[in-house]
Amino acid sequence: MSLWTPGGEHSVPNEDDGPTGAPGAAGAPGQPPLNADQEAEAAQIAAEMAEVRAQLAQVPAAQVVANHAMGCWELAAIHLSAQPPAFDEAQIAIDAFGALTGVLEGKLGEDEATLADALAQLRLAFVQLKASFAEGGAPGDGTPES
Repeated sequence: MSLWTPGGEHSVPNEDDGPTGAPGAAGAPGQPPLNADQEAEAAQIAAEMAEVRAQLAQVPAAQVVANHAMGCWELAAIHLSAQPPAFDEAQIAIDAFGALTGVLEGKLGEDEATLADALAQLRLAFVQLKASFAEGGAPGDGTPES
């Protein structure tokens, strides 16, 4: 298995590989081999990641997805509260929030009503804020007139 990062593709060991399967242990392409301290640190990080994965596996998926949806809400709120508001960026976050809740309608459990309310309030705030900027600034660009 591999993991993509902005720095490139990295090999990810299987859980049963142990410290010798840690990325870079055998010298990843273009990287020097790890020394003993680095291997120990890599093994510790791998063990911590395995523990986090085990904990996450115990949380219902609907709860994790609801948490991510609220992250979209937070992102939209940040862009709407910017001066001037970043309407295009907020719209992407709002659309992502709506996509998550729309596609999973009926599957998000007890959080579903809260998410629907949060999305409705966010959409209303977006429309009201955009209208107020359109009255006092160039239409749709979120900047007030000079």
